[in-house]
Amino acid sequence: MGNEPMNLMMLNSKIYRNTQGYLDKVLKQYDLSSGSFRYLFIMEKNEGLCQSRISELIGHDKAMSARTINRLTEFGYVVKIEDQLDSRAYKLYLTDKARLIIPKIREEINKLIELITGDLTAEEKNITLSSLVKILNKALELNT
Repeated sequence: MGNEPMNLMMLNSKIYRNTQGYLDKVLKQYDLSSGSFRYLFIMEKNEGLCQSRISELIGHDKAMSARTINRLTEFGYVVKIEDQLDSRAYKLYLTDKARLIIPKIREEINKLIELITGDLTAEEKNITLSSLVKILNKALELNT
């Protein structure tokens, strides 16, 4: 039991860093990063949201979201349309260019998942996922 807490934290951190690095490499062809594709996924399911709501859903601060959304706009993935009820706010929508690459991004993510879990049996995958969900739920309780 001695090093288990530190091992869990280190393993989680290393898995995160390595998978993000891999995604950064494969998403570069779309001018995206491991941090920016999530915005496209959120907007795909919730078009017309304002920037602050997207920040809340992703869990990033507003400044980080503003930079990311501006970059997505520059690359032609997102358009901002002024909110008719509040001229200071903008609603965000995906462009056709974004809609075309979202399935490709999902393919890359699926490839990554297969690469890192390929040595696991179906049962091990299920147990791992179930355990990680339990850990995440407990971690979320820490900030409520």
